[in-house]
Amino acid sequence: MKFRVVARWCALAGLVTGLATAGPAASHRGHRLPMCKPGHTSTTAPTSPPSRKAPGACQAPARVLESGVRMDQVRGRSTPSGYHHLGAGTGGEWSGVTGRIEVVDSAVRRNTYDFVAGRFMVKRDMGGGSIAWLEAGWAETGWAGQGRQHIYTFNTNTQAWQFYDQYRLKPGDRLWLDLHTDADNVWQAWLWWDNRWNLLTAQKLPIGSSAYVEQYVEVHVDAGRPAQLRVPPVTVDNVQLRPPGGGPGQFWREDVATLTGDPAQQRTGGFCLDWITHYDTWTAGDCPGGAAGGTGRPLRRPRG
Repeated sequence: MKFRVVARWCALAGLVTGLATAGPAASHRGHRLPMCKPGHTSTTAPTSPPSRKAPGACQAPARVLESGVRMDQVRGRSTPSGYHHLGAGTGGEWSGVTGRIEVVDSAVRRNTYDFVAGRFMVKRDMGGGSIAWLEAGWAETGWAGQGRQHIYTFNTNTQAWQFYDQYRLKPGDRLWLDLHTDADNVWQAWLWWDNRWNLLTAQKLPIGSSAYVEQYVEVHVDAGRPAQLRVPPVTVDNVQLRPPGGGPGQFWREDVATLTGDPAQQRTGGFCLDWITHYDTWTAGDCPGGAAGGTGRPLRRPRG
């Protein structure tokens, strides 16, 4: 049976032809890092910013790259089917984002187009309906992994989901992730794993040295098989933004121009978002009591 890949940015793609083996995790190399050895979830917070010069920094080994196609730009799916975006986006440009995202075991159905992802994204609208971006986080999908959660990246150079199955996740893990550029337009995605920074991918993107940033728990329900998809609350915390042009990061607080959306749309799908601290600490998932219209504040993806 063939499956369709769900493409990004509120769009569904066509049929997937299968799985393909990817090349190196970084499309733009520069200083070559040693390959990361097998390890375990980190037991400490990061001790330094991610960079090729960070202590123990390594390159993620080759990963499985799922076939992908360009987006159809299909929008406006109604709930409970379609997309739900719980989180926020910046109203201005930044040179990076870092933070911690919890892994949960959701009710994604196998052999469907369902998926749940906790991720950060950097993006730019290129005009003419084209958007360039890089995202990284964890995902559980209905078409790959047999119900397991994966570390993944997605970028518009490859137009495909890239799964890193050497990182064995379990519900309850809390993952430190970082997306940034060093002002050279090469955007890097890093994972803090085994108490060292692992470079997942480095992509030369046409978005410049700063970009709009998103932090989301993203849910997609198979439009052909409507259902109420259960998502245990995901905690996101310690979210910081890097200013354009360099300098120390700052917590994503109320002094940062932030875009949010219509809460009613997510309540209809049964999902709620609760800000603990605007906007660097929050939880998102099922509304309290499992019913639509909970007390949380659900949001959808801003369009930058």
